[in-house]
Amino acid sequence: MKIRDILKIEEPHISFEVFPPKTDAGYDSVLAATEKIAALKPSFISVTYGAGGGTSKNTVSIASHIKKDFGVTSLAHLTCVSSTKEVVHQVIDRLKEEGIENVLALRGDIPAEHEFPLPNHYRYASELIEDIRGQGDFCIGAACYPEGHVETEHKKDDIINLKHKVDCGVDFLTTQMFFDNHILYNFLYRIREKGITVPVLPGIMPVTNKKQIARIGGLSGTILPERFRAIVDRFGDNPAAMQQAGIAYATDQIIDLIANGINHIHVYSMNKPEVAAAIIRNLSEIVKN
Repeated sequence: MKIRDILKIEEPHISFEVFPPKTDAGYDSVLAATEKIAALKPSFISVTYGAGGGTSKNTVSIASHIKKDFGVTSLAHLTCVSSTKEVVHQVIDRLKEEGIENVLALRGDIPAEHEFPLPNHYRYASELIEDIRGQGDFCIGAACYPEGHVETEHKKDDIINLKHKVDCGVDFLTTQMFFDNHILYNFLYRIREKGITVPVLPGIMPVTNKKQIARIGGLSGTILPERFRAIVDRFGDNPAAMQQAGIAYATDQIIDLIANGINHIHVYSMNKPEVAAAIIRNLSEIVKN
């Protein structure tokens, strides 16, 4: 099923995300965790894509298992900055062979050790989107940044860039994680005002351990509200308590989003079926996946 059709359903739905193993040795454990998440019957499961090497080659394989063996719609990430156009085309061909209809088109992080862009590489995600659109009947998603992309100085320029990307053939957007829902609501107002009308899925990250905080801030520059910081300060050194508090905070965000008319939420579940299951339990009377 194409995700653009799922997003037409006027009822609350939750989707989850998994990432492939760094080495082939971890494949079976990731697949087992993915099967447990699929058993929760999310609207779809997305599979991230690594820049070359072991993780990227398993993205299509895991996405195929999700669809064919676990009976859940899958979304395969496709990152282009570290791969030649020929390699990307090979991945697209594999997606078609496996019957995977949904692709999240991403530029990815610029490799520090190389000039950018390298010959026969993509420079922008918009170029990748145009290429995917020309190679098959895919439902194409893209990323957006409610707090602005870290590489863009002015938010208005970020929205101009986003509008161009959407106009290249995007069916829906998924946001970078955020921890204050007002940031999303303001972002939605600004992009709608600029003519970006495709569905936007809020990306929610249940923070379950203290180490995640430093990584989140370093990668995305995400604002951490005082209420959230207080939770980390109080429970960060108690892993079980931090996991419970982090899940509760994410649940509270999701409930507020649904109460304000946003029916489709994407949860960055990080290969943790216990976290995904706790979110679903907390929403048992709100979300009927």
